[in-house]
Amino acid sequence: MAAARARAVHLLRLLQRAACQCPSHSHTYSQAPGLSPSGKTTDYAFEMAVSTIRYGAGVTKEVGMDLQNMGAKNVCLMTDKNLSQLPPVQTAMDSLVKNGINFKVYDHVRVEPTDTSFMEAIEFAKKGAFDAFLAVGGGSTIDTCKAANLYSSSPDSDFLDYVNAPIGKGKPVTVPLKPLIAVPTTSGTGSETTGVAIFDYEHLKVKTGIASRAVKPTLGLIDPLHTLHMPGRVVANSGFDVLCHALESYTALPYHMRSPCPSSPITRPAYQGSNPISDIWAVHALRIVAKYLKRAVRNHDDLEARSNMHLASAFAGIGFGNAGVHLCHGMSYPISGLVKTYKAKDYNVDHPLVPHGLSVVLTSPAVFTFTSQMFPERHLKVAEILGADTRTARRPDAGPVLADTLRKFLFDLDVDDGLAAIGYSKADIPALVKGTLPQERVTKLAPRPQSEEDLSALFEASMKLY
Repeated sequence: MAAARARAVHLLRLLQRAACQCPSHSHTYSQAPGLSPSGKTTDYAFEMAVSTIRYGAGVTKEVGMDLQNMGAKNVCLMTDKNLSQLPPVQTAMDSLVKNGINFKVYDHVRVEPTDTSFMEAIEFAKKGAFDAFLAVGGGSTIDTCKAANLYSSSPDSDFLDYVNAPIGKGKPVTVPLKPLIAVPTTSGTGSETTGVAIFDYEHLKVKTGIASRAVKPTLGLIDPLHTLHMPGRVVANSGFDVLCHALESYTALPYHMRSPCPSSPITRPAYQGSNPISDIWAVHALRIVAKYLKRAVRNHDDLEARSNMHLASAFAGIGFGNAGVHLCHGMSYPISGLVKTYKAKDYNVDHPLVPHGLSVVLTSPAVFTFTSQMFPERHLKVAEILGADTRTARRPDAGPVLADTLRKFLFDLDVDDGLAAIGYSKADIPALVKGTLPQERVTKLAPRPQSEEDLSALFEASMKLY
């Protein structure tokens, strides 16, 4: 572990020394030309958008009543093949039947969805003429349902119209959507709280997504009983997503330093940069992760630990859903999208798969070593929350302290030893960098700007963790 840390620190120091100090590439953030109505070039405001959340053991039984209260007559229930046979979906269907709700089941959701799987779900939704949607599953199911709701409500739109730029057109969503209730069965994505839907764009072999407050669920039902069905590695990888949501949103570029300032409120991005309200949710989620994730992974009957991780997922979702994430997520998308033969333990899928949470966390020690030059106090604070003794730490120590804390945390949870352990080598770095470059929606929220050379060094430093 010490050798890996020394190698990573050496690589990152080299690129720090080589970093250009001109105004375009230094740590004074670039300003977009032109002024907003406020007269500012960087933003001056942030807003909070979050789904209504209801939490409680057994709360899934209320979903039929909720849909009845919404006046729903024809509901699309989306899930995946595995979950369709498990209690969470059965409980939801029983509630629909009991309350006289007509529904059709779509159980072809793909774990780690693609543009193809999204479009298949969209086609089902268009043909069904549904007046409400119900997603029962993890982030893949909830995100697929968001896309189906959006495009069936805007049937003449091209698929790329709402996909994030530069891959898509990133158009604002102005059409009214149908009610969508999300019942998360994993403790990771926080998708029940956000207006984000992520998928693999197969043509470019990268992840991208749709980000609009308009697509966030109407209601999220957080039922901790569903977490008892999760295998250990699913709990771990889901928890790593919570961890990085919180870390990245708390260390993101502050909202008032983000440019350009929107010319209209409708163009203010969902991912706005760190802000005082998101900070509260991110820090609270981190405290829960530090206390409960290891317990939740190691004991599937630990309802207290798994219930708290279910809440932490929502808390972090509220935080990052309004602040955003940055480099761990931006770099994770090609890590998932370019997967070769790796298949994660405890995932019942018929295709190679790097789970999202794993793809995110493997770069975290290198990323936070790199970003710690900006706002080192924040990096030290999260290191302390995760168990580091920071009493004698100085500002320049922030990156290495947080990186070492993360490595120990991951080692204790038996995480694969870096990108090399999941099938990547130095020869893959150019492709990984190429897949990161289109992720400007998140990479530009990193507190420190990065060049292609920086990204190469970060991937290289992440090949081995310990």
